[in-house]
Amino acid sequence: MTVSPIALSFELFPAKGDMGKAAIRRCVRALSPMRPRFFSVTYGANGSDRERTLGAIRDLRAGEAGVPVAGHLTCAGASRGVTMGMARDYEVAGATWAVALRGDGEDGAGGAFAPEADGFADAPELVAALRGGTGLRIAVAGYPEPHPDSRGEVADMAHLRRKVEAGADAILTQFFFENDDFFRYVEAVRKAGIDVPVVPGIMPIRDFDKVARFAQRCGARIPARLAERFALAKERGATKELALAVCAGQCDDLREAGVRAFHFYTMNDPALTLGTCQALGLDPSRPVGGGESAEDAAVAEAIRA
Repeated sequence: MTVSPIALSFELFPAKGDMGKAAIRRCVRALSPMRPRFFSVTYGANGSDRERTLGAIRDLRAGEAGVPVAGHLTCAGASRGVTMGMARDYEVAGATWAVALRGDGEDGAGGAFAPEADGFADAPELVAALRGGTGLRIAVAGYPEPHPDSRGEVADMAHLRRKVEAGADAILTQFFFENDDFFRYVEAVRKAGIDVPVVPGIMPIRDFDKVARFAQRCGARIPARLAERFALAKERGATKELALAVCAGQCDDLREAGVRAFHFYTMNDPALTLGTCQALGLDPSRPVGGGESAEDAAVAEAIRA
């Protein structure tokens, strides 16, 4: 069996305190052997964690063998000057990618968003400034299920096209649990004339109740059958086994359909993400099957570039 190469990226959130920082280091050490194109570090609501984001990027570059990193940026809670200064700090720290987002309103996802008087109005403006003012590659957000602020598919696709035309290199999607939602989304993206890579966001279900609450805030739907399976697994003490089976199965189905990149929301815990990568044969230290074809290698290199 030939195992096609897959481009991976892993999302972290900036830690508070020494224990949190140690957890990030453990996560990165566990997942670095997967040779990801980057570890991305999130940006808090209204820019509240921006200094911790920068600190995490610096720590990872200095202390974890110079792993590839990306920093999130939002339009919320900061002036254009502050936001662009942070982007340049990311570059100096060694980041090669930025994840450019509008950010949520004061009441979270679905709440009214009001830009700062001297801030970026939306993600396309931020992307254009990053493209013109930095050397960072730029990823933007995509939503296989409607964002809480959605104005309908036509308007959503027009907004996404504006982000790509402003200079985005890739689209990282919100997590989802029905692969058909992702396939329909990619089809709509291509019909809209958008041709950059669309990378599915994958959320391993470490704690079903927490993920369910998070999904509700984000507008991500959890199928009833999945909730039932986790309820039964909890009764039997088998939630970890089910979580790994669900995540690996989702990724395997996506790969079978031709997907060649994944973005994992690790929540700073590597166990399920690592287990999924190993189950799919993506751990170079524990290979499954034979070597890759020249065509597969070319696809992987194009995605990683």
